[in-house]
Amino acid sequence: MRIAFRICAVAAIALAVVSCFSRANGQDGRETDPAPALSAALAAACRANETQFANYLTADNATAFRALSQEQRMALLARFSLSDEPGRALLSADAQNHTVLRCVAPQGTSEFRFGDARIRENLAFIPVDAVDSQQTEFGMVRENGGWRLLSLGLVLVDISQLSKQWGESDLAAREDAAMQALRELGDAVQTYRRAYNKLPESLAQLGPAPKGEISDEQASLINKDLAAGDSAGYRFRYRIVAGAQEGDMAFELAAMPDAYGKSGKRSFLLDAAGKIHAADKRGELASSDDPLAP
Repeated sequence: MRIAFRICAVAAIALAVVSCFSRANGQDGRETDPAPALSAALAAACRANETQFANYLTADNATAFRALSQEQRMALLARFSLSDEPGRALLSADAQNHTVLRCVAPQGTSEFRFGDARIRENLAFIPVDAVDSQQTEFGMVRENGGWRLLSLGLVLVDISQLSKQWGESDLAAREDAAMQALRELGDAVQTYRRAYNKLPESLAQLGPAPKGEISDEQASLINKDLAAGDSAGYRFRYRIVAGAQEGDMAFELAAMPDAYGKSGKRSFLLDAAGKIHAADKRGELASSDDPLAP
């Protein structure tokens, strides 16, 4: 009797597992809910786990992803996870039983809140709210019985093309930051000149000073990175130049990419008149003969 009871109990458990599997995956074993696949892909991106992330790409995209360089793969995972550093993926649900995924990294936490999925046969679309970012919609396609990433917003997930576009976007952002840093440095030099009636001999003199000890040697006008002449992928050079008239105090500031093609392509020069020139100098100095930056 006990043996028969145990057999029945095991059979009941097995039937419950099969029933649960059928509801989640369909009678034919295919996944019916795309949310777990999307959350697994974002969690893999959060952890910077390339192998797991590739499992949720279409076959063509997975091949293209593996063909990228290590740096390009990491940059793409950072784009998906909204985190520049690997983190811990924490999965939970809200009051409506929608997926909530948090990527907890050293520099902060990214949060993704899923909405209701719209499923049309082999296609699905899931709205996702990213905290401190705009809502976007992930498209999923069923391939080989499982859900795979298809689109991000209105853009099809084409790994090779996305990597190129995002890389160009990152370069442009770094170049814009370099021009902004040049303007900040130029303003700091002008402030120093008004305060001490002379030009600084180096950028270091514009850097942070201990509390209550501001002087012409440490004027506390810029941060320590700019004072060291290297910030956000660019290195900066400052020099005093002869003015238009005797006694004039004029200067130039230049910015060159630390790693040409990776941290930036264009070099910049803030001339004595306060205008910025820009050109692709393959990492070398720009000059006043180069075109003005737009």
